[in-house]
Amino acid sequence: MALNRFFVLQVLHDSPAHGYDIARAVERTTNGCCSPSEGALYPTLREFEQGDDVTSETEVVSGRERRVYTLTDKGRDAFRVGLGAWMDATTALTETGRAAKARGTTAGNCKR
Repeated sequence: MALNRFFVLQVLHDSPAHGYDIARAVERTTNGCCSPSEGALYPTLREFEQGDDVTSETEVVSGRERRVYTLTDKGRDAFRVGLGAWMDATTALTETGRAAKARGTTAGNCKR
């Protein structure tokens, strides 16, 4: 699962949200390393909706319509699978970072 897709599921795992809030929450969660654009976020949400990982409904706030996305049970399962895979990847990357440090090289941090 791509990292940006994983973080969208993670945000929705915490609570339902509309697109703008999802994008900002992903950005906050990743300290700016992952900042989904509208052009990437909404197609991802549509894919999740078509795959029954997410449902959405329209609500009106201050006279404006917006779609609020909610994770389904299937989406929660997908999040758990993705979490396991990313935890394994994180362990491998941590070990790589330790090896790089031992060799005298350093791994880069996300810079915006």
